Amino acid sequence: MNDTFATLLIALWHDVRQPDMLWQGGTLIVCLVLAWQASNRIRLPRVESSDVWKFGVGGLKRILFPPIALLLLVVARPILMNWSHITLLNLAMPLLGSMAGIRVLFYALRRALPAGGVLVAFERSIATLVWGVVALYIAGLLPEVVDFLEGIVFPVGRQKISLWIVLQAAFWVMLTMLLVLWAAGAIEARLLRAESLHSSLRVVFARLSKAALIFVAILVVLPLVGIDLTVLSVFGGALGVGLGFGLQKIASNYVSGFIILLDRSIRIGDFVTIDHFYGQVMNITTRYVVLRSQDGREAIVPNETLITSTVVSHTHSDRQLRMAIQVQVSYDTDVERALDILCGAARRQDRVLADPPPIALVLRLADSGIDLEVGYWIDDPELGRANVQSALSLEVLRQFRQNNIEIPFPQREIRIVAGSIVKPPGASSS
Repeated sequence: MNDTFATLLIALWHDVRQPDMLWQGGTLIVCLVLAWQASNRIRLPRVESSDVWKFGVGGLKRILFPPIALLLLVVARPILMNWSHITLLNLAMPLLGSMAGIRVLFYALRRALPAGGVLVAFERSIATLVWGVVALYIAGLLPEVVDFLEGIVFPVGRQKISLWIVLQAAFWVMLTMLLVLWAAGAIEARLLRAESLHSSLRVVFARLSKAALIFVAILVVLPLVGIDLTVLSVFGGALGVGLGFGLQKIASNYVSGFIILLDRSIRIGDFVTIDHFYGQVMNITTRYVVLRSQDGREAIVPNETLITSTVVSHTHSDRQLRMAIQVQVSYDTDVERALDILCGAARRQDRVLADPPPIALVLRLADSGIDLEVGYWIDDPELGRANVQSALSLEVLRQFRQNNIEIPFPQREIRIVAGSIVKPPGASSS
């Protein structure tokens, strides 16, 4: 294959000094421009239902330009060969074919890797770089380029490293990381579809598999770039010392994160109170937990805090949550009637559960009146607590007014004896 392209290059070099090269170059440029215009004007159907069909359509968009250019060259070659050489066109055809294959390959990798990765952001740039290397290989110029890169040497301490070694190391690191990310994404997608596993276990297994794959990738890529694995023993000792001192908190948070995911003490969607902050667990990572309150505030709580302090979970074993409102009535009120009104007002709320039923109680006989409480249960705390309390309070106030039940103001009794004022103990003299 290289001999064939070497012959093409020799013939192309002879054609450069001939007027035929102008015809070949002009024909190639016209074919490329027409292919570019056609690939931009063609509109493929947009399909939302099938992922496989969307993958095929997306891959076809990537290769429209090279096949159209190839088709135009196939048509132009027999026409041009009647009065000119076609060496340049023969060389351009395998280059366009390799471009189409590389574009489809990188599109498939982008679909397989997680969204937001490096390949997604620089897909075309990386594909163009790889195609450039393939083009040099096809044209037989790669050995000369490699010799040139090996001649560029950088002193690193007592050693000298060539630019070619650096590029090789970057290539193997990139290739290994792409394979690792693809495998980790596939394993994570498979685990997340496993309905037999708990959601917390799916997350922890996915992250453990990703960490294990990255560790294996490091062990594989280091010998490829010329780094002795025995160096890792010294690095591991230094890392252990660093974890013991400077990274103690960080390591503790990561270990605590895996403990939380494994024992499932806190799950996504739970309502908890941590350090006087009430909110819903929105995300659990290996380093922190994200809580979101009803007013939109979010708290990022380190995992170590959840392990070493008391966490109040309102929905750990049961999503039913008891709530209550308190009200005070005067001593002249029919207390039993007031308790019935409180229970009836709670039962009329849509979010209040019928089982267990609302219960109204007498809390205490206070100074200014009788303290009452109505307790009720809800099973949808994610919809908020203040709104149901507000609706119930408005209904109780409306019912009390309709039944002439008084909510008393604070009262203090003062007695006048023989022209002097006798104040209760503790009253101020002013």
